[in-house]
Amino acid sequence: MIEVIQEADQQLFLWLNSLHLPWLDPVMYRITNKYTWFPAYALIVVVLLIKYKWEGAKMIVLLVLIIIACDQLTSGFMKPFFERLRPCHNPGLTDQVHVVEGCGGKYGFASSHAANTFGFATGLWLLLRSWSRWFVWGFAWAGVVSYTRIYVGVHYPLDILIGAILGAAIAIIFYQLYRNFNRRLLNTSSVE
Repeated sequence: MIEVIQEADQQLFLWLNSLHLPWLDPVMYRITNKYTWFPAYALIVVVLLIKYKWEGAKMIVLLVLIIIACDQLTSGFMKPFFERLRPCHNPGLTDQVHVVEGCGGKYGFASSHAANTFGFATGLWLLLRSWSRWFVWGFAWAGVVSYTRIYVGVHYPLDILIGAILGAAIAIIFYQLYRNFNRRLLNTSSVE
């Protein structure tokens, strides 16, 4: 059964990865590069601090913790544990994979990019549901960033799917902890 899933995942990857255009390669590389998004993250930090002050600072800490947890679970635990070669490192696929700007680490299951972006998008949506109509774009952004990992040849679709699910789940768990912490903090201060 696992072999059937892996074969289907590999075939889907090869099909999606083959849909490349020379002019699109630098665009996809820019989108997949984590440093591209630092100005957007800085803007979100500034908006949260200006609009929500102390509560905004707590929100920023929560978002940072979500990303750290997502990254550590995928890169620190899952990749070395499962040792699933990235498509660009798979000896049976190297001549079929379109790689844009290098291959990265040896293992790819699950995608840290997918976990981090979906964790961030989910966390932001949970925190700012009053602005929820705008955060559909956060999930669209996470989806595009995740897809670029297939386009540039470094992740299978299943790496992306599992990373996205884990990122969203971690954000939900951390958000619930955050809410419980805020309730306890509020109850403690009202008793005093």
